[in-house]
Amino acid sequence: MNDVRPGRLKVYLGAAPGVGKTYRMLDEGRRRAARGADVVVGFAECHGRLRTQAMLDGLDILPRTSCAHRGGRFEEMDLAAVLERRPQVAIVDEFAHSNVPGGGRNPKRWQDIEILLDSGIDVITALNIQHLESLNDVVEKITGVPQHETVPDEVVRRAWQIELVDMPPEGLRRRMAHGNIYAPEKIDAALANYFRPGNLTALRELALLWVADRVDEALQEYRLQHGIGRVWETRERVVVALTGGPEGDTLVRRAARIADRSAGGDLLAVHVARSDGLAAGVSHASLARQRRLVEDLGGSYHSVVGDDVATALVDFARAENATQLVLGTSRRGRPARLLTGPGTGETVTELSGDIDVHRVSHERAGRGTLLPSRRRTLSTARMIAGPVAGLVLPLLLTLALAQLRGTLNLTSEALLFLLAVVGVACIGGVVSAVIASVTASLLLNYWFIPPVGAFTLNNPNALLALAVFVVVAAVVAAVVDRSLRLSRRSARATAEAETMSSLAGSIVRGEATIPALLERTRETFGMDSAELMDEPPDATGLTVVPAGPGAHLALSGRTLSSSERRVLAAFAAHVGSAVERARLAEAAAEVEPVRAADRLRTALLRAVGHDLRTPLAAGWAAVTSLRSRDIAFSPEDRDELLATADESMARLSRLVDNLLDLSRLEAGALTLNLRATTLEEVLPMALADVPGVQVAKVEEIPALLADPPLLERVIANLAGNAVRHTPPGKRVLVTASALAGRVELRVVDRGPGLPADGRDRLFEPFQRLGDTDNTTGLGLGLALARGLTEAMNGTLTPEDTPGGGLTMVVSLPLAAGTSGAQPAEQIAGGA
Repeated sequence: MNDVRPGRLKVYLGAAPGVGKTYRMLDEGRRRAARGADVVVGFAECHGRLRTQAMLDGLDILPRTSCAHRGGRFEEMDLAAVLERRPQVAIVDEFAHSNVPGGGRNPKRWQDIEILLDSGIDVITALNIQHLESLNDVVEKITGVPQHETVPDEVVRRAWQIELVDMPPEGLRRRMAHGNIYAPEKIDAALANYFRPGNLTALRELALLWVADRVDEALQEYRLQHGIGRVWETRERVVVALTGGPEGDTLVRRAARIADRSAGGDLLAVHVARSDGLAAGVSHASLARQRRLVEDLGGSYHSVVGDDVATALVDFARAENATQLVLGTSRRGRPARLLTGPGTGETVTELSGDIDVHRVSHERAGRGTLLPSRRRTLSTARMIAGPVAGLVLPLLLTLALAQLRGTLNLTSEALLFLLAVVGVACIGGVVSAVIASVTASLLLNYWFIPPVGAFTLNNPNALLALAVFVVVAAVVAAVVDRSLRLSRRSARATAEAETMSSLAGSIVRGEATIPALLERTRETFGMDSAELMDEPPDATGLTVVPAGPGAHLALSGRTLSSSERRVLAAFAAHVGSAVERARLAEAAAEVEPVRAADRLRTALLRAVGHDLRTPLAAGWAAVTSLRSRDIAFSPEDRDELLATADESMARLSRLVDNLLDLSRLEAGALTLNLRATTLEEVLPMALADVPGVQVAKVEEIPALLADPPLLERVIANLAGNAVRHTPPGKRVLVTASALAGRVELRVVDRGPGLPADGRDRLFEPFQRLGDTDNTTGLGLGLALARGLTEAMNGTLTPEDTPGGGLTMVVSLPLAAGTSGAQPAEQIAGGA
C-alpha cells in the first residue's frame, strides 16, 4: 500500500505566449529554494529570452534526455532522473507538450507530471489557455491557428493552485515589439497574425472567464466545508423558478435580462418535483420548451425534489450562492388567496433572507390554474378541520333548520343532514365522517323526529336513521380516502418520472459523464455531496445505494424519504450504467488500434490483389511475348512490347513506393531532410511524368522549408490525381503564393468536384472517390500526400474550385532567413 502523500500541482496559466508564465514559474522556484525547499528544474523552455534564462541561475537543473525521431535529435524531460532525485518541488514547463515518440513512457507531458504527483513531488508548471481541451476549437476560430497539443480541463481543474498571468494586449504587443518574446525577424509576422489586438483581447477574456469559473468552484467548496449558508455576492446568479405554466417563457426572458446586466452573470432555471404530487399537474411540454429556451439563452436547467416548494427553492438558491430569485405572481385569484392563505411567492420572500426576490407579473396572474387543483393528501389543516367540522357543521345546520321548522318535512331535513355528513367526509376522511354522522343522527333524532326535544333511541326508525348515517358516511369517506391514495400514488409516480426525465435529458445532451451524473444527483436531492465508492462506507449519516457491481453511490446531507430513495435507486442505476460504459469505452479504445490495423490490412490485401495485378500482368505478358520463339516480331512490335513492359514496371514501382512510404509514415520511421527549397527546383521533376499541367509563374515565390524528394512526391500525386479527374480539353493549373510566413501551393482541376459526403473520407487510404477510371491506382495518392505534407510541418486541405472542380492547397512554412518567414508553430507556440 502506497502511503506517500500526493504532490500538489500549481499551474501558471496565460492567455498567450510571452505573458511571462515561465518567468513567474522560475521566480517561484527561486523563492522556494531560498526558503530551504529542495527544488529542481526538470524542464524549462526559455525560448532564447535572456531575462527568463537568467532566472535559472542558482537552480538545480537536471540534464535532459535525448531521443531520435524522423532523422532528428530532440530533448525531453528525463522523468526517470526526476523520480530518482525525488526533490520536494519539480519545475516542469509546457504542461501540454507532446513527448517525442519513443522519448518516454507517456505520450503527453501532463501524464509525466501526474506520475511525479503520485510519487509525492510537488510540481510547478505553465500552460496557455489555447491548450485547454474545451477551448481548443474556440481558439482556432479566433486565431485561425490549430492547436494539436491539448490538456483535458479536468486535469487542470484538479490543480492545487491556478494562477493567471495576465497582461493587457497592448502591453504584450509592446513587449513583442521590443524583442522580448521573438527574434527581430519574426516580430512583424507575429504582430500581423496571432498577436493582433482583437485576438489577444479574445484570448484574455477566455482566460479570465475560465479562471473565474475555477475560483467559483473553489468558493463553493469552501462554503460547503465551512457550512456557510448566507449568500456571498461575488457575482450575479439569477435563479428563475418554473412551474410548467405558460408564464414560464416570460419569467425566463426576464431573468435572462437581469443576469445580462452584469458581466459574467449566471442564469439557472429550477423546477421543484414534489414527492407528494403537488407538482404533477404541470405541463411537461411547457417545461421541455422552457428548458430549451433557458439553454438557448446560455443558462442551465435543474430539477430538484422537495416536499415544500418554497423551502426547496430557497435551499437550492442558497446552495448555488444565488443573488436573485425570479418567480411569477400567483395564478390564484384574490378570494382563493384569502381562503387558502399565503402562497409560494409570499413564503419564498419570507425565507429568502439576503437573496433578492423578483415577483414578475404575467398574463395568467390571478386567473387561476389551467387545470383544477387537486389535493393529493390530507394536510395538517384538514386533519384538524375535519373533526371540528364534524361537530360544528351539524350544529349550524340544526340552528338553520330550527328557524325553518314547519317549512320542510322530515325527509328533506334528513337529506340535508346527510349532505352535511358527505361534505365533512370529503374534508376530513373516515374519522371526521363518523363524528359527523353520529352528531347529525343525534341532532336529527332530538330536534326533528317526534317527540321533539327527547331522544327516542328505542324507536326502530331512529336506530335505522343512525345506522344509515354511519354507513353512508363510512362508504363516502372510504371512497374519498381511496381516491386520495390513488391520486397521491399517481402524483408521486408523475413526479418521479419528471425527475428521471430531467436526468435522461442531461444524458442525451452529453452530460452523462460520471462527475456530471454525480453532481446532478447531489443537486436533485439537495444533498451536500455525492460520491461513487468501490466499497460501502462505514460512516454513519450517509445514504448509500448500490450502483452496479463493485460500485456504491454515497450521499451526505439530509435524510431522504422512502419515495426519494426509490428515485435515488434509479439515479444510482444510471450512474452504474455510466461506470460500465466507461469501462467498456476503455476496453474498446484498447481494441480499436487492432481493429484499425486489421481493416488496413484487409484493404491492403484487397487492393494488392487487384491493383498490383494489372501492371504486373501487362508487363509479364509483354516479356513472355518477347521470349516466345514461335513468333517473329517486327522491330516496331518489339519496341511497343518493350515500352509496355517498361511502363508496367514503372507503374508497379510507383505503387510499391507509395505503399512503403505510407507504411513508414504510419510507423513514424520516415527520414526527413528539411532544407530551404524553391518551387523552381522541385516542380520540373514532380511534373515530368504528368502531362496536361499548366504552371503559373513561381520565380518570385521565396524558398520554403521542405524535403525536396518528398515534396516532389506530394506534387506528383496531387497533379496526377487532378489530371485523372479533369475532362479532356481542360488543363490542370499549379500556382503558388506566399502569405504570413507560409507558402501555399494550389493544384486546381476542373473536374466534377468532391462529393458532398466525401470530404471526410478523401484522405483515407484505398479510397477513390469519383474516379473516372477505378481500374488504376491503389487510392493511396491523397493519403500519402497529406501524410508527407504533415511530416514536413505543413497542411493539405481541399477547396472548391470556383466554377466547378477541386483545388488541393499545400501550405508549408517559409525557410528560416527568408524575408517574412515565420513558421506558425513558432508564432503561436508556448512561452
